[in-house]
Order: sequence, then C-alpha cells, then structure tokens
Amino acid sequence: MKTIIRSLLFTLGLLTVPALLPAADTFYIGVAPHTSARVILEMYQPLRLYLEKTLERPAEILTAPDFDEFARRALKQEYDIAITTGHQARLLQTDAKYLPLLTYKADFMAVALVQAKGSVKKVQDLAGKNVLGLSPSSLVTLWGQHWLAENKLKGTIMKYVSASDSLAQLVIAGEAATGFTSLANFQNLAPDVQAQLHILAESQPMVGRVYMLNGRDVSLRKKLDATLSEFAKSTEGLHYFATYKLGGYRPLSTGELKSMDKYAAEVRKLLKKDEK
Repeated sequence: MKTIIRSLLFTLGLLTVPALLPAADTFYIGVAPHTSARVILEMYQPLRLYLEKTLERPAEILTAPDFDEFARRALKQEYDIAITTGHQARLLQTDAKYLPLLTYKADFMAVALVQAKGSVKKVQDLAGKNVLGLSPSSLVTLWGQHWLAENKLKGTIMKYVSASDSLAQLVIAGEAATGFTSLANFQNLAPDVQAQLHILAESQPMVGRVYMLNGRDVSLRKKLDATLSEFAKSTEGLHYFATYKLGGYRPLSTGELKSMDKYAAEVRKLLKKDEK
C-alpha cells in the first residue's frame, strides 16, 4: 500500500522531496481513511509541506484501505504521527505508547445519511434494510451500530465501504437505506451531492481526529508542538481550517481520550478476532 500511495503522490505532483534527502529519514504522517486516498493526499498536502520544511527531512502522507488496517499499521509503529479518531487514538495511546498532541476545535459528530427524497423518514423505516459503515472499527460505524441497537431495529444488514464519498453515492443510488459517516465528511461533499441527502440522526459530540505522536519520536515533541502552532497561524493553515470547517487546533482536555475506552475496547476486540 505504501508503494501505491507514493505513486499517487508522485502522479498528483505532491512528492516534492529533495533528491539529496535520504529516504531513511522520511517522516511518515498516517491519516485514517475517512475519505478517499486522493482527497486525503490533497487535504494534508499543506501540513506535509510545512512539516517537511520545519523538520528538514522528507515527509509523506500514508493511509490504509480501511480503518481496521490503519489501526493494525499504527500499532505496528508504521507512522511517526497518526491522525485518527478518538477511539483509535486511545487504543494507540494505551497499546502502542503513542502520545496525544492535539485535536480540532470543530465538534466531531457521526451522522446517519438517507436519501433526501427517499422512503426513509424515521429510524423505524430502516428495519430489515441494508446500512453502510466505513469499516467495522471506524468510530462512525460503531456509533451507528449502537444507535441501531438502542432503537431496537431488527434485520438490518451492515456492509462496509472504504470512503465517505463512496458511501454517499451508494445511499443516493439506493444501494443502502442509510450510511454512517462524520458530519465534517458530509459537509465536505459537493453541494449537489449534499442536496440529495438528508441527515436522519446525529451523535453527541465525540473526540474527533487526534494527532498522535509515535513514542519513538518523543525527542521531536517540542519542535512539533511549535510547528503545529505556527502552521495553525499561517496562511496555508488558516485556509486548510476554513476549507474543511475544522476551526483550528486545540489541546485535548484531561480525560478526553479516556472517555473513548468503550469504543477502543471494541476496536481491540475486532482486531484480535481478525488475527484468529
């Protein structure tokens, strides 16, 4: 997968590593696959360039086919920084000694999307229908499963897709009655796509994407804190936050990641089950 992503980076003109910088010094930024690889590469390009300049070493954006595989790779220490939702961030903190850096100011909420002019008007209309999640271990999927259970729906069949933009298109096409994604990803869809969808339900605010530093890079902690603070004030950073409606960076509050223990335990259980 790394080879594929590097190829994509080159094709998109995003790989601007000076030839004299050794590949062994590459700083790997892992981003959970909350949308397509193409969008992730474009979205995090300003951050990549800023880190590359500050650290004076090449930086690469990596992702994975789905959230499950992203968690596996992060647990195997494949990323220097892992950017992922709060439940996986908590797992990386407890099981792989990653250190939390910061998160975004904008609230993170999961949403259930349905066709704007479809037959699903209330949660009970989903009984016996196909529903979509991003992967078994994604936070929006886990929230969706809890939401379905709390509403005592029977006969729903959960299927998974790799990206929120694909999920939206499948719901619009009638391939599934609802799809679970984040509010931010819904808001980042093209206006004409958004117009064909309706938010049936949304979660309470949860811990969204968190920047987690690999413990092996602890010596870079102060430099990275300063760099991310500078990036947040830069023209590139302000444009990034405005474009993706993220509001800027903020520190995590005491106990904020610990509040995700329930969901982190579900990810741990899913990954162990897959190992058997």
